[in-house]
Amino acid sequence: MDMDLFSNHEASSPVGKLLADRMRPQTLDEYLGQESIVGQGKLLRRAIEADQVSSILLYGPPGTGKTTLAHIISNHTKGDFVRLNAVDATVKDVREVIEQAKQTKAMYGRKTILFLDEVHRFNSSRQDALLPAVEQGVIVFIGATTENPFHHVNGALLSRSTLFELQPLTHEHGLAAMRRAISDRERGLGFLPLAAEEAALEHIARMAGGDIRRALNALELAAVTTGADADGTIRITLEVAEESIRRPTVKADESTQYDVLSAFHKSVRGSSDAALYWFLHAVENLGMDPMVFLRRLIVACSEDIGLANPQAMVQAVTAMDAYHKIGWPEAKYNIAQAILFAVESPKSNSTAMAIARVMTSFERAKSPEVPLHLRDAHYKGAAQLGHVGYKYPHNYPGHYVAQQYLPDSIRDEIFFEADGQGMEEKMKQNQQLRRREGLK
Repeated sequence: MDMDLFSNHEASSPVGKLLADRMRPQTLDEYLGQESIVGQGKLLRRAIEADQVSSILLYGPPGTGKTTLAHIISNHTKGDFVRLNAVDATVKDVREVIEQAKQTKAMYGRKTILFLDEVHRFNSSRQDALLPAVEQGVIVFIGATTENPFHHVNGALLSRSTLFELQPLTHEHGLAAMRRAISDRERGLGFLPLAAEEAALEHIARMAGGDIRRALNALELAAVTTGADADGTIRITLEVAEESIRRPTVKADESTQYDVLSAFHKSVRGSSDAALYWFLHAVENLGMDPMVFLRRLIVACSEDIGLANPQAMVQAVTAMDAYHKIGWPEAKYNIAQAILFAVESPKSNSTAMAIARVMTSFERAKSPEVPLHLRDAHYKGAAQLGHVGYKYPHNYPGHYVAQQYLPDSIRDEIFFEADGQGMEEKMKQNQQLRRREGLK
């Protein structure tokens, strides 16, 4: 269990601490980003400054400042601030904090703020253990999560907390953090004779992708491993910066995977560029399985393209077969071809709509009986049971004939409506012709 009581008078000695830890913002004025949440006059900022923070959930990607914001809250409160990490904390640990909070409130009238990092790692029973204390005001709960809280936090706990979504920081925030560190003599690198090229700082900021800790770690590595020039100056050049930071290997969490897959499918309906981008980003940068996208593409070929261009499904299934036979990365060309073919195809959701209408009709035809003339008649005695009267369509002009096909209770229902896109245009004409002649 990672449990500690933040002190409001934390030692400021940088000995043994990484630059990122030394430069962790102590006040809201030092905090970078999230202006929509903690900017001047914003609700959360006013609550922090007045030491009136209520239960909140901080949701956002790694490196957006959730833990730092909790640290700032700990510096502003006159109450006790307890931190638990959901990775290794147990129900027993939670109950101990709650019991201590009750005693502190009863004896000293002092509140307890519980910061639970990675709250999504707490299972349902452990989250339930928090509810009574939150409801009764025994503790003020602050949760931090990188996962969608609507998927991973109990509805009851979520409803009792104010949700704040933190946005990814930009490379400009990384630049600001590094410049601050270079100039800060007490907590940063200002005691060193540093001269950092702008191109070097830009490179580190871009590679860090808004992750300030990563940017500061790279800056510190560059500073302490670079020898001084003859004049005593430590010069951080672009070449030094390139050696100090590499492109990160990103692993998508569950929520990100769902979001990227959703973006891909929606892009198949309207943008070749976006569909191809989300697919390659997911596989190359996030390490997702191409099969996930192939399966979704095949579904989309019926759900969103359908009979307007049936060849789209052929392309998708063929791409899946190619992937099985030749693997990645060679199959990226086959899959990309299938994706682009699908996006540029005429679109129709008539198949999906027909399925939905049929599913809805089940309530109106709970015990449907097959019309007598459609029943199996390949046995002796079928005629005696009335299983006669079926008209063979190929014996009629146009290979079509009017007769009842649906159960009696829904005999006049229409489920499939061709919408005239692409190859469905001919189907629509056929449907209109049959309906004018009283055929279905």
